[in-house]
Amino acid sequence: MPSKVPRSTPVPVPKPLLPSPPPTEAAWQLDELLADLGHTQSKQLAAAGRGAGVRTESLLDNMLDSLTRDLQELGITAAPTGVCAACRKPIAGKVLTALGRTWHPEHFTCARCGRELDKKPFFEQGGRAFCEEDYHQAFSPRCAYCAGPIREKVLTALERTWHPEHFFCAHCGKVFGDEGFLEHNGKPYCHQDFLAMFARKCQGCERPVLDNYLSALEGVWHTECFVCTECLTGFTGGSFFELEGRPYCELHFHQRQGTICHGCGRPVTGRCITAAGRRYHPEHFVCTYCLGRLHKGTVRECGDKMYCQPCYDKLFV
Repeated sequence: MPSKVPRSTPVPVPKPLLPSPPPTEAAWQLDELLADLGHTQSKQLAAAGRGAGVRTESLLDNMLDSLTRDLQELGITAAPTGVCAACRKPIAGKVLTALGRTWHPEHFTCARCGRELDKKPFFEQGGRAFCEEDYHQAFSPRCAYCAGPIREKVLTALERTWHPEHFFCAHCGKVFGDEGFLEHNGKPYCHQDFLAMFARKCQGCERPVLDNYLSALEGVWHTECFVCTECLTGFTGGSFFELEGRPYCELHFHQRQGTICHGCGRPVTGRCITAAGRRYHPEHFVCTYCLGRLHKGTVRECGDKMYCQPCYDKLFV
């Protein structure tokens, strides 16, 4: 199966907060005072119950209105710098600009955990701001190996996403190099392990069969490995003999079967004569001395050789 090349894609980058224009000295002092009051308001509202929170908010609003009137009597005008996108109230102190809107710094918080983001980088999703941890937990792709969020480079392979360091051979654990990987049952493998574990093996050498091969005896073979089991000679004629699941040339097949003519040493494929536990072509069943044709019943044996009766009597009697 061809290798599949993984690809990497970047994850979203946290968005910086936009600074406000530098204030005048008087406005700066007013901003500091209003910001302190705003933080006090937020803390008291968080600590108090619902009914007490409403009373505290009303009290602080009255305090801010009174302070604004006193400052106006001193000739200091506290003009709002925007409307907070969270509480929908005018911003008379410090203003924070983010996501195309303005905010009280203490009201610019993570949409999931509620922590303030005025001094931290944030991530945007669907027009809402998230701290880094909550953004990755909620929206970042998950690694198919460890199931954790992928915060930096994303590797995509096998229709899933991975940390680059977690995309490795499912058997040996090595990270893939330039040769890529091969897939089996949805898992990635290096070439070496894939061939060793899943490729078909040659019946001759038991090594993986990759390209040039032939099928025979219910298996596959490298072409150079399909030879006679005895003499290792190839089958030039295209035919072979099978014995116990292994290929043989004609000569060695008959040797294994015990069907070699004792007279000429060639295979006996047709009519044969069996004598003294040996086989002969009929024309090769002759007297060793006179070479006359022998007939059963008139054969004498001496030293693994066959004689007719007259020659045997002449030589040995």
